[in-house]
Amino acid sequence: MSNKVYITGLGIISAIGNNVEETLDFLNKQKTGVTTMDNIESRYQHQLPVGEVKASNAELKKMAGVENLPDNTRTTYLGIIAAKEAVKNAGITNIKEFRTGIISATSVGGMGITEDLWLDYLDTEKSGEWLHYIETHECGDSTESIADSIGIKDYLSTISTACSSSANSIMYGARLIKHGILDRVIVGGTDSLSRFTINGFMTLMILDTEACKPFDAERKGLNLGEGAGFIVIESEKAAKGKHILAELSGYGNSNDAYHQTASSPDGAGAYLAMEKALKVSGLKPEDIDYINAHGTGTAINDLSEGTAVTRMFGKNMPLISSTKAYTGHTLGACGGIEAVFSVLSIQENSVFPNLNYKNQMPEVEFKPTTELLTNQKINHVLSNSFGFGGNTSALIFSRHQ
Repeated sequence: MSNKVYITGLGIISAIGNNVEETLDFLNKQKTGVTTMDNIESRYQHQLPVGEVKASNAELKKMAGVENLPDNTRTTYLGIIAAKEAVKNAGITNIKEFRTGIISATSVGGMGITEDLWLDYLDTEKSGEWLHYIETHECGDSTESIADSIGIKDYLSTISTACSSSANSIMYGARLIKHGILDRVIVGGTDSLSRFTINGFMTLMILDTEACKPFDAERKGLNLGEGAGFIVIESEKAAKGKHILAELSGYGNSNDAYHQTASSPDGAGAYLAMEKALKVSGLKPEDIDYINAHGTGTAINDLSEGTAVTRMFGKNMPLISSTKAYTGHTLGACGGIEAVFSVLSIQENSVFPNLNYKNQMPEVEFKPTTELLTNQKINHVLSNSFGFGGNTSALIFSRHQ
């Protein structure tokens, strides 16, 4: 059993950087990675801005260090790159030293490849070249490939709960540590852009044809993105003597089951998730210094989340911003990517601004932070991740004392 869960490693790749160092540089320079599509084929190629990682699949394979292995999916390569960095960042040289597992999250899985191939599925003359890709379609295949790349054999699990997936993987990993089942878990998620998700969100009419504007009164929708974010969490025993980046002090999940794709207008699910996270952490609302909001830029989500945080924090609203205007909404990976942002906020004593915000929402009293704030004392960060079907999750990251 372990009373505390420590974060000892970070790994990330997204539209604003191929590693933690590049990512922090972009955040500090307040530079967005949302641009037009170069590597993803779509009928909306020149119409929709996205947070695309500017590397081909072949280039990602090389970056992942798996050139000698059979070709895999974009989702998998992104995950391997981020997970390997997290393990290296944590100083892990012997993966078998402690009971180690991996909980990886994704919503896209391997469909970025299989959506190109399904028409030829029954054509035996064509299928021989790519038949192995069929096995990569389901979400768990990427987890197995990531686990193989870092040498984990004993405990693997995959979570797919839409946009709360990575946050739930982090929460699940923490519970495994606290209950003494594992000593160390690599947690987070990975998702790549695909025509399926682009067309699906287009059908829902929630994509902005310009840069997204989270929490702005004139927001028009979200920008999709891709990437991966993983953190290494360890028990007190496993982390002894190591450099601890932060503590995962709280976590909570709820499901308001309001609608298949829409958040409840009153933010009931979001409020319950934050309430549970605070209860686990033993903190009060006034202890939170910064909220890394889910903040997608859609009319319904931002109103729902804005209503929930207003109810939770009232006039004692902490600093708040959404970082999705940097990376785009990376779906199942967003909780992992924003976990990295949250830990960096604590490490750097900084709050990264809410890009593109101009007009206050009339329904809420707060305004998100629009300038880079440095020299802040950031002890506790609340990070929200809300998914389709009303699956809502909240994580609290705290400074190690």
